[in-house]
Amino acid sequence: MTIIGIDNGTSGSFAIIGPNGVVFDEMPIKDSLLGKAGKHIKRIDVPKFMDILAHNKEKDIFAYVERPFTGQFLNAVLPAQRSFEAVLIALELLRIGYEVVDSKTWQVPVLGQIKGSSELKKASMLRGCQMYPKLTSAIKAHGDADGLLIAHHFAQIKCA
Repeated sequence: MTIIGIDNGTSGSFAIIGPNGVVFDEMPIKDSLLGKAGKHIKRIDVPKFMDILAHNKEKDIFAYVERPFTGQFLNAVLPAQRSFEAVLIALELLRIGYEVVDSKTWQVPVLGQIKGSSELKKASMLRGCQMYPKLTSAIKAHGDADGLLIAHHFAQIKCA
């Protein structure tokens, strides 16, 4: 079985764990202009993301997508929701089944009872490097291994 783990957002990551090995990378993004004011926004590069998934697609494949941030800050919520929708559209067009999961679903079993965003990020990076030493440079370059650890957690459950 092939498992995809997706840490939602333009600063997120994804991993694919399956019979052909492990793929870990940052979400592909592109800059876009928004409105007449010329404001630049980052968006998921859906065609590129779909191409990556299609090249790693197996018959028995499933994705776990982390639920987007739903806090009070509009400037954080809207981009997260926009990215989330892009990811779901890509998965649906490729006919890849998925489940939306809360971060605590995988964080507590994999990282323990760590509190605080910066501490979780640090723990994610260290645990990812510990579990997947061949991916250390990619994990450190990204700053965490959330997408990889999501995929790892659910691959362990599915293959148990």
